[in-house]
Amino acid sequence: MTNPSRAVFLDHDSLDLGDLDLAPLHAAFSELTLHGSSTPSEVAERLRTATVVITNKAPITAATFTANPQLKLVLVAATGTNNVDLAAAREHGVVVSNCQGYGTPSVAQHTLMLLLALATRLPDYQREIRQGKWQQAKQFCLLDFPIVELEGKTLGLLGAGELGSAVARLAEAFGMRVLLGHLPGRPARPDRLPLEELLPQVDALTLHCPLNEHTQNLIDTPQLNLMKPTAYLINTARGGLVNEQALADALRRGHLGGAATDVLIQEPPVDGNPLLADDIPRLIVTPHSAWGAREARQRIVAQMSENAAAFFNGAPKRQVS
Repeated sequence: MTNPSRAVFLDHDSLDLGDLDLAPLHAAFSELTLHGSSTPSEVAERLRTATVVITNKAPITAATFTANPQLKLVLVAATGTNNVDLAAAREHGVVVSNCQGYGTPSVAQHTLMLLLALATRLPDYQREIRQGKWQQAKQFCLLDFPIVELEGKTLGLLGAGELGSAVARLAEAFGMRVLLGHLPGRPARPDRLPLEELLPQVDALTLHCPLNEHTQNLIDTPQLNLMKPTAYLINTARGGLVNEQALADALRRGHLGGAATDVLIQEPPVDGNPLLADDIPRLIVTPHSAWGAREARQRIVAQMSENAAAFFNGAPKRQVS
């Protein structure tokens, strides 16, 4: 049964490419208004009569709640809630619910794709073909760049929740040994190795942990120096986990077998970024697209619909405030 509530989606284009079924979301409210994007100056007016706001990355600030006292529910079309002032939401009695675990298959396969691309030197061989090197070769193949088998290699995981565990299973299917690292700010566990023990052992390190005061610049120059000069670093979590300048410098001086990141500190990187320089070798950057499979985005729609129904039934789900 449709709930008599007006909902406004502030940045619908950040989720839907026109390939999603939004019927469950429309059915959750008496009225749902979709805006492709919203500037901060447009938010207050667009929410003037809304009781529910849906946002992916559009900021919901203390001023937003003050200007719109009729708001009752914020639905975040993502897991991260850093764009919502949670303290202000609590002060104004507004429930905030996010989405969780929706992108695990998509991000896990993206992580392995980056690792495989580094190990097989895929970007280098693609570049060689575009430059006509294969066409001019004196033999049937090009082997200009060393290819590495994953079988028998060691993968280090920082963050072994649902996503990290999914990556571990895929890595094990390739015959890799998986070691788990201890995250700062968390209780010690016998199955988690301190970074100074983990990093020298791994042939690849992949990050799947949250960004907080304990994990900011978790991988910096000292940590990079502990890694094998042939090791790979992959980050599909948050940009601030890795000191970007330190990583660029390490790759330039030939330390690390390669690195790949799907995240940067500033997104989009309108002010530039050390990792976007064109002279950095063995680096792959993807545009925060690991989560973006249609199936994953459709799960977001389903979870937001569930969160709305649960709220209207008096039992909020996936509540973060």
